[in-house]
Amino acid sequence: MQSWVKDNAAVQQVDLLLFDDFSGHCLANTVEPLRAANTLAGRKIYAWRFLTLDGRSATSSAGMEVNPHDRLARCQGDMLIAMPSYRYRPLATSTTKNALRAAAKRYEVMAGFDAGAWLLAAAGLLDGLRATIHWEELVSFAEDFPQVEVLRLRHVRDGNRITCSGALAAFDLMMDLIGQTHGQALRLEVATLFMSPEATEVQSPSWGAGLARSGSVARALGLMQSNIETPLTILDIARQVGRSRKELEKRMKAQLGATPQAIYRRLRLMQARKLVLETDLSVAEITLRAGYEDPSAMTRAYRQEFGVTPRQMRHNTQ
Repeated sequence: MQSWVKDNAAVQQVDLLLFDDFSGHCLANTVEPLRAANTLAGRKIYAWRFLTLDGRSATSSAGMEVNPHDRLARCQGDMLIAMPSYRYRPLATSTTKNALRAAAKRYEVMAGFDAGAWLLAAAGLLDGLRATIHWEELVSFAEDFPQVEVLRLRHVRDGNRITCSGALAAFDLMMDLIGQTHGQALRLEVATLFMSPEATEVQSPSWGAGLARSGSVARALGLMQSNIETPLTILDIARQVGRSRKELEKRMKAQLGATPQAIYRRLRLMQARKLVLETDLSVAEITLRAGYEDPSAMTRAYRQEFGVTPRQMRHNTQ
């Protein structure tokens, strides 16, 4: 179906270990990109569970109660994310540390979000590694764990350990992981869905450094997004960003995992899908707004990309 999603990648099991006073913002920024990736990929590429040490519910700092799927001791997977927030220091009990050490043998990657790095460090799981934590805790974290190389970064990956500084950084990190595993083009689509700056502020240097590593690729994406209804040719786009067509194709393929033609086509079909799901416009009108001249051609491309025709998708969601 989706030409730019890596179909051979296995479903990844991501588990979140919650403690009372966890950040609901951090939880949502971790899980929602995964949920969106599944939706946009058209298949399940991520699975997740909410866990606690004892199987009892956990309550967020805002009073949101989450009933876990299971106890940590009974689970294993690709990644475990420890997610405490406020009042995290008392959580570093022998029970917690032993549970995390045992989990490290069952999970490929161990991660600490927000203040989760503190618990990983207390369990000895960050010894000799680089890590970060919420920046308000950097100094005390470095003092308490001299065996950890503490960095003032939004998130850090060192081997099979990941640490993340806070809720917004968690979103950025999950986007990075989606791009690394399933291609930067899927990351672009998820970013667009959430109106992330990397997808909406296409002329900004920070966006170019995040998703597209070169300014010409960022500018090319901006031109595509700004010219959906009346598409430009790839040659026109290449000229406007100061590259040859061949060079632009090479750069976009290397950085986004797809050709300019495939990315532009996908952006236009994303617009068509949005209109199908959110408006009562006819297929003929949607065809024009998505940059197609022939409704039959648009419908064929739509079915190839999403597995159903526009009418079928609209009917299935009513």
